[in-house]
Amino acid sequence: MGKDVVVLLGAGSIGQAIARRVSYGKHLVIADIKLEVAEKVAKDLYNSGYETSAVAADLGSRDSILNLIKHAQQYGDVSGLICGAGVSPSQAPIDVILKVDLYGTSVLMEEFGKIIKEGGSGIIISSQSGHRLEALSQNDNELLALTPTEELLELDMLKKIDNTLTAYQYAKRCNVLRVAAESVKWGKRNARINSLSPGIIITPLANDELNGPRGDNYKKMINLCPSHRAGTPDEIGDLAAYLMSDKAGFISGSDFLIDGGTTASYWYGDLQYMRKTMGN
Repeated sequence: MGKDVVVLLGAGSIGQAIARRVSYGKHLVIADIKLEVAEKVAKDLYNSGYETSAVAADLGSRDSILNLIKHAQQYGDVSGLICGAGVSPSQAPIDVILKVDLYGTSVLMEEFGKIIKEGGSGIIISSQSGHRLEALSQNDNELLALTPTEELLELDMLKKIDNTLTAYQYAKRCNVLRVAAESVKWGKRNARINSLSPGIIITPLANDELNGPRGDNYKKMINLCPSHRAGTPDEIGDLAAYLMSDKAGFISGSDFLIDGGTTASYWYGDLQYMRKTMGN
C-alpha cells in the first residue's frame, strides 16, 4: 500500500517552505517547468529526510498536469496539493500570463479535484495583486468562477486586456474565485482547497526586483505598508500548513491575504498614490 502523496508544483522558496511543513512521512513530488530545478530541490529535501521524486510539469498544459497526476499516483493517493507555479507581469506577455496563471491554475484545481484523497487539502498561491483589481460585477465573478476551463480564455473581459499587469490581476482574481467554486466539488470528496494571496515575500526573484530598476518603488511600498517590512517564505509556510491541517477542517473555498497590510494601505492609506502612478 502506497503512502500519502503531496504534490508541489512550482519549486520556488514559498512552495518549498510549505512542503517542508506538510510532507514529512509522505511522498513529496516536486514538479517544475524546469526539470533540473525540480531535481535539485528534490535532492535537497531528500538530504533533509524527505522521500521525494522530481518531474517536469507545465502549469499551462492540461496534458502536462495529467502526466503529473499519473506520476504522483505511482506512489500512493494524493492527499495534498501545493501550487506555487506561475509567471509575473515582468516575465511574460499577456497571453502567457492568462494561459498559465488563469487557465492553467483552473485546470490544475479541476483535475486534482477529481483524484484528491478523502480528507485531503490543497493550497493555491495567488497574489495581493488580485485584491487591487476593482470590484467586478456579480456576472463577471460568476463567469470567472464557473466558465468551463476550455472556454475561459475566450471571455470578452479577458480579450479586452491590454497590459500585463491587468492580465496578472485578472488571473489572480480568477484564482480566488475558482478556489471558491472548486471547493464545492472538492467537498464532495470530503477534501478542502484554499488560496493565499501574499504580498512582497523575500525570495531570489524579489531580491532581483528590489535591486533592479524598479527597486526604489518596491522599497517605498515596503516602508509605507503597516508592517514596514517584506514577508518571508516561512511566514507563508506557517499559514499554509495550518490551512492544510485538520485544525483548519472548517475552512474551505477561502482566500487569505498575507501582505503585511499593504493592500489595506493601497486602498485606504499611504499607498493610495500607487493607484494612479504604478497600479501595482
